[in-house]
Amino acid sequence: MHKTVALLRLMRPANIITAVSDILAGIAISGYFSGAYSLYPILLLVIATIGLYGGGVVFNDVFDADLDSIERPERPIPSGIVAKNEAAILGAVLLLAAIVAAAFVHAGFLTVSVLLAVATAAASLIYDRWGKHHALFGPLNMGLCRGLNLILGVSIVPAAVPQLWYLGFVPIIYIAAITMISRGEVHGGKRSTLYGAVLLYAIVAGAILSIAIVHGKWLLALLCIVLFLTMILPPLFRAVRQPVGPRIGKAVKAGVIGLILMNASWAAAFGFPYIALIIILLLPLSLLLAKLFAVT
Repeated sequence: MHKTVALLRLMRPANIITAVSDILAGIAISGYFSGAYSLYPILLLVIATIGLYGGGVVFNDVFDADLDSIERPERPIPSGIVAKNEAAILGAVLLLAAIVAAAFVHAGFLTVSVLLAVATAAASLIYDRWGKHHALFGPLNMGLCRGLNLILGVSIVPAAVPQLWYLGFVPIIYIAAITMISRGEVHGGKRSTLYGAVLLYAIVAGAILSIAIVHGKWLLALLCIVLFLTMILPPLFRAVRQPVGPRIGKAVKAGVIGLILMNASWAAAFGFPYIALIIILLLPLSLLLAKLFAVT
């Protein structure tokens, strides 16, 4: 494997596209698209989320190098294609670049965007090093990273963050469900865990639909939610019937990529159908990258 391809594999490109969709959804939630707007801060927040997600998953493989040498020896670090210290440098550069990009959104290092970027980076490192090993804290920790990422998009309008921060709990619940499922990827899982994930998925869909109804934008949001559930539930139900590693892996992959449709639902729920469409158009790109690079 070429070194460049291996470095890209460490960053999980397909997943990064889902993080970009978080930002676009957060910007839609903030109401930034209601009037005249500039693409410059949007681009900066996109760069920030690429750095945050990319850096976070690179450090995940850095901390897991010893375990991966046993369970997943084909990965870039245990296979010897990328040295552990090289990966650590890449992860640090990505996280630093993310914080710098966030600083330019509102021209300062003491802005809400920077604070959210730093918090996201910290949460991802805590998960990589410690959180993943805890049955309860781990899924919540991973979910917090996504919740903060969504609110990072909202921070394009700083005044919107104190009003809408609570919406970050929805991706926390969703990612917590995926993280619970993912623990059975290698050795298989438990049906009780998978049923719990189904319940959490239903809570997430219900929460977004409820918000859409409040805003009077339920029709398009419902369509997006149906697409979202159509993508994530069938693989999960197959895993429930036979909770073996490969089926659970497919359920996790669908859940991660399905974030794009969940974020399209957010945009629709807040009355921005064209942003919802743009987010949906990220799905084919993410699916293509998922064929080229591992999602988990």
